[in-house]
Amino acid sequence: MERTATISRTTGETAISLSLRIDGAGRADVHTGVGFLDHMLTLWAKHGMFDLEVRAQGDLHIDEHHTAEDTCICLGQAIDAALGERRGIVRTAHSFVPMDEALALVAVDLGGRPYCVVQADFVTPRVGQLGTDLIFHLLESVATHGRLNLHAQVLYGRNDHHKVEAIFKAFGRAFDAATRLDPRLDGAVPSTKGVL
Repeated sequence: MERTATISRTTGETAISLSLRIDGAGRADVHTGVGFLDHMLTLWAKHGMFDLEVRAQGDLHIDEHHTAEDTCICLGQAIDAALGERRGIVRTAHSFVPMDEALALVAVDLGGRPYCVVQADFVTPRVGQLGTDLIFHLLESVATHGRLNLHAQVLYGRNDHHKVEAIFKAFGRAFDAATRLDPRLDGAVPSTKGVL
């Protein structure tokens, strides 16, 4: 079964179309109008070996908040839809990724219980067009709508671009490892409850 999903979301603030293939080749075609967000989602897809296509139009004349938030809501919804019953998956994984002087750790559990913890200190208000205060909310939006447990920590670093990039690369790699199919499970749900 192909693990894919396409999500469309239209509000008074944004119009988003997003397609995700879990078992992809790391191809990304992302256009949100927020350059740094495009860069991070492209990195996430490349390092996780997902295929991701995003088209977003939003009220960027106000700021980037609604467009970035709704894009991440759609990404979370696509993750949840593509994983389905989550049968046979590894379920939990983590990844450490360095980016020059910065080092990030991301751990995920795809057990269906949404929760997000982000520990990172940013010293600049923005990276490109994206406010650094939004990073926490964007990851939380993916976790909530993707029904996953996401913990991200920047262990150290100086440059905010490098810190955020390390987080997204680590998230992609951890999510890739957690979504892999474990043949020993023989298609069973990876939980003693029998359901996720």
